[in-house]
Amino acid sequence: MSKKGENLNLIFKTGIIAIIRAESSAQLLRVASALKEGGIKVIEVAMTTPDALKVIEEISGKLKEEILMGAGTVLDPETARSAILAGAEFIVSPTLNKEVINLAHRYSKLIIPGAFTPTEILLAWEEGADLVKVFPAGVSGPSYIKALRGPLPQICLVPVGGVNLDNVANFIRAGAFAVGVGSSLVKKEFLKEENFKELTNLSKRFIEVIKKAKEKE
Repeated sequence: MSKKGENLNLIFKTGIIAIIRAESSAQLLRVASALKEGGIKVIEVAMTTPDALKVIEEISGKLKEEILMGAGTVLDPETARSAILAGAEFIVSPTLNKEVINLAHRYSKLIIPGAFTPTEILLAWEEGADLVKVFPAGVSGPSYIKALRGPLPQICLVPVGGVNLDNVANFIRAGAFAVGVGSSLVKKEFLKEENFKELTNLSKRFIEVIKKAKEKE
């Protein structure tokens, strides 16, 4: 299996991409370690984080064998290339940008562009997306993912935006390949209080709920 194939399989098995956004990069290595301890092995650092490239480089360097590191909120190919050179193994974008998809292919990295309507989602897939980020998923809910899977069963969907512990099982049972979870996992109060133990505990709960939901698909 190729490295891309292995990474894709890890995302599916884990079922969750933890999205890290913060005002400071200083504590993000500890956040990544706490998520890993809770069983979440796929982490996306938003490029809106200060010194995001430095964070990606540091985390991927120290935890390379233990987690899959990616870059999110990537809007252009220049940013995608910089993130990949810093150590990102996958690129996530909130929108569909063909140049970003082509750049990721050039470096043999997973690409997850954002889309919402059936037309956008199909176009993203046809342009070479490995997974399609359905964003914002919270405005439509799990029923929308289930509806999309009817005419587009071949497309691997990753709902992002509005996914939390209460609805994550429904998204998985609706046919989501995996989910992306940000502030409902990496909570602001955890960062403010540096409560990494609670972050690990919440990570374990997400993993447990997702595992059970996958077993009942």
